[in-house]
Amino acid sequence: HRFNSIQHYQAISKMNPGGLGMRPGIILLREGTDTSQGKPQLISNINACQAVSDAVRTTLGPRGMDKLVFDGRNVTISNDGATIMKLLEIAHPAAKTLVDISLSQDAEVGDGTTSVVLLAGEILKQLKPFVEEGVHPQTIMRNVRSAGKLAVKKVQDLAVPFDMKSQEGNEMLLKCASTALNSKLIASHQDLFSPMIVTAVKALYDANALDDIMDLVAIKQVPGGDVRQSFLVQGVAFKKTFSYAGFEQMTKKFTNPKILLLNVELELKSEKENAEVRITDPDQYQSIVDAEWQVIYDKLDACVKSGANIVLSKLPIGDLATQYFADRGLFCAGRVEDGDLKRVAKATGGAVQTTTNGLYEGILGTCGLFEEKRMGEERFNVFTECPMALTSTLVLRGGSEQFIAESERSIHDALMVVKRCLQTQAVVAGGGAVELEVSTYLREHALTIEGKGQLIVGAYAKALEIVPRQLCDNAGFDSTDILSALRRKHTQDADGKWYGVDIANGSICDTFEEGVWEPSDNKCNSFAAATEAACVILSIDETIISPASQDPGAQATGMMGGGQAPMGNMMGEALDQVNAHKGGSRSGNLGNGVRYMKGRGGA
Repeated sequence: HRFNSIQHYQAISKMNPGGLGMRPGIILLREGTDTSQGKPQLISNINACQAVSDAVRTTLGPRGMDKLVFDGRNVTISNDGATIMKLLEIAHPAAKTLVDISLSQDAEVGDGTTSVVLLAGEILKQLKPFVEEGVHPQTIMRNVRSAGKLAVKKVQDLAVPFDMKSQEGNEMLLKCASTALNSKLIASHQDLFSPMIVTAVKALYDANALDDIMDLVAIKQVPGGDVRQSFLVQGVAFKKTFSYAGFEQMTKKFTNPKILLLNVELELKSEKENAEVRITDPDQYQSIVDAEWQVIYDKLDACVKSGANIVLSKLPIGDLATQYFADRGLFCAGRVEDGDLKRVAKATGGAVQTTTNGLYEGILGTCGLFEEKRMGEERFNVFTECPMALTSTLVLRGGSEQFIAESERSIHDALMVVKRCLQTQAVVAGGGAVELEVSTYLREHALTIEGKGQLIVGAYAKALEIVPRQLCDNAGFDSTDILSALRRKHTQDADGKWYGVDIANGSICDTFEEGVWEPSDNKCNSFAAATEAACVILSIDETIISPASQDPGAQATGMMGGGQAPMGNMMGEALDQVNAHKGGSRSGNLGNGVRYMKGRGGA
């Protein structure tokens, strides 16, 4: 039914079922609000989620393609699922659930952001026929949750544990890092980056500081040069900050220096605009100026007397201070980024000071070697041989900014994967092997269930096959043949549990033997998040879309003026498509219990 709104509100009067008069039922909805209920809107939400998964489908795996996203200002080239989902700015309220699970997978595990969206979309696709045939969503959700728990438990049972202190454990970390980089732009340089990543993360693991990985491992971009010129600094490196005259006269290299870290401005401050100083004698003005100079000189003297060779500050260090330190053989840098200053403090054992009063030797940091190095067009301040071997800096080189930016995202994914490996100390095989094995297990389990649950768990099992199927499609192979071979191997052979897609030869192989390994947490989190997202979508029985503006005049003008259509129209079009096969539009054939409300800017 369609209702015209009067001013801000819509009122519906319902007849009392008992026939004893009128009982007013009032729904307060702002003008222009669209609401839709029942089966059609649920199917509309499922279709929206499928459209989102189709957007990132082709980026999966080693042969996945990249997406170029232009937001009006910046160009991003990436095949990282979470990055693409973030940049797409998806407006559909239900489809945003898939964006959320992709970002949560990125935060939790770092890798598998594309496959989790694909899995959620495919689970919903396989369940759509049940919704259309009238199976109650709660029945579907109950069985999907049950299948999700069984899938996670099966992955945990399949996981192969490793001892991190052994040589085998180190090789496992290298293989996991290489697998994470396999589908990235820098896949051909795994031999260079994998050891760097493992070295950086293992230093944190040995110091029991894995949770601070994003603070302690920095990635710096230096445009120009070749990607093979990228290197790892086991210490801290940051770009030369803004400097004043006198900077070039400073000493640029120290052995075993003492480092003073400040959050203090070492600059001569001018008077405030509204300052007022009353004097009775011109000499008094000179004394005020002298006092200002004395304040800055007292600060500088305190820094020099502390015994420091290097002074770093988060706030500006002015030209006077720069020249003052240069004359006394010190090195200084102001406007150092907060993250870099904290990393220097962690690495050198120093403490950041907010005043220059009471400085003593205990708050100074130290390192084996400090020097200013030129890297490409940039100059970097590099601290190495630090007493606290926690911090690392990866310096990335490359021809274009987009390439280096994508390299940084790839390195981040691999860092998070190695971190997960060290935490769980267990791996599973990649290449679709785990998904096929869990799918086979769920198919067999489904036969033990009576009633509708058997079909729903079977549909969930079929949905898991999307990962190996999409790997084949993206590589240009015949997915039907390869999946048939994989099903036969996993069902009939006792040693077939680790067989997955062989991307190199277009056939099947034991991916565990080939070294395609992933942390078991990756798959557990992926299955759990995809299952939960599917249940969230299935649990929605009504979608209400309110207009963006609360000003009725502006809303009516915007809708009547032929500008951008409100989102309600998008929902309406989706409902029209769903009902088209019934031979009518949404207004005539919405089914029992379904109502449709439209503001006065109606179509």
